[in-house]
Amino acid sequence: MRLISICPSNTELVAYLGLTDQLVGVDDFSDWPAAVNVLPKLGPDLSINIEALEALQPDLVLASLSVPGMEKNIEALQARNIPHLVFNANSLQEIAHDLLTLGVACGVEDRAKKIAEDYLKFIEQLRMIAQTIQEKPTLYWEWWPNPIFTPGKINWLTEISAIAGGYNLFQDVELASVQTDWTDVVRRNPDYIMMAWVGVAFERIQPSNLLKRPHAYELHAIQLKQLHVMEEWLYCRPSPRLAEGAFKLAKLLHPESYQHLNLPSFLEC
Repeated sequence: MRLISICPSNTELVAYLGLTDQLVGVDDFSDWPAAVNVLPKLGPDLSINIEALEALQPDLVLASLSVPGMEKNIEALQARNIPHLVFNANSLQEIAHDLLTLGVACGVEDRAKKIAEDYLKFIEQLRMIAQTIQEKPTLYWEWWPNPIFTPGKINWLTEISAIAGGYNLFQDVELASVQTDWTDVVRRNPDYIMMAWVGVAFERIQPSNLLKRPHAYELHAIQLKQLHVMEEWLYCRPSPRLAEGAFKLAKLLHPESYQHLNLPSFLEC
C-alpha cells in the first residue's frame, strides 16, 4: 500500500506495525523513526497541502483529530474522495485500538494484535507498581503557556501520571484539554511542574519564562526544584511511545519502586 500520514502520532503507529517502508509522504512534524525524514513533507499537521498529497496517489491517508483545527484536513480529504482513516485517541486503551484498526486496514492484523498486547501488558506492569506507592505527588502538565492549556481527566496524561505513581493536578476537570490560568495553577500548588509545549522545539522551552510568573517561587514544585522540561514526543502524541514516556516519568518520580522494571524492546521499535 501507498500510505500517507498527516500527523506524527499516526506515523509512529505505522512504525510499530513495521510498515514505514510503505509511507510515501508525511506531515512536517513527523520525525520518528528517522527513516521518515527523507520522505516528501506535506506541510504542518494543521495545514496539509492537499494538492501535493493527492499527487502522491495514496491508497490510504492516516488523518487525526488530536489537535483542534485538524478538521479541515479531513474535510479536504472527503471533498476529493481520498481514502482515509481518522484517529482520535484520548486514552492508552484507545491507542491500542488504533493499532488494531490500522493493522486490519493494512493487512497486518496479527502483528497489530501482538504489539497491542505487549503495549497493554507493559502499562499494566507500571500500574501494578503504582498501586504499591503510598506517597503520590501532584503533577501540573503545561501543554501551552498563553493561554494556559493543561490535560484534564479524559486524557492519556492523567493515566500516565497515575501509572507513574502521581496525580494529574487537573484530573478533576472532565475534559481532555483544559484552558485555565496561572492563578488557578498557583492555587492548586503542584508538587511537580512538567513543561511539554506541543509543537515547540524541546530546546526552546525555557523554565525561566515560567519562573517570571507571579508567585512562582512560592510553589512546592519550585521550592523543591521539581520543574522539568519533558519531551513532547514522549508525552503529547497518542502513540505507543507514551508507554516509554510513562516509564521515564515513573523512574523520575519513584526511582526505587520502578528500578527492577525494564523498557520492553518493542518500544524501541
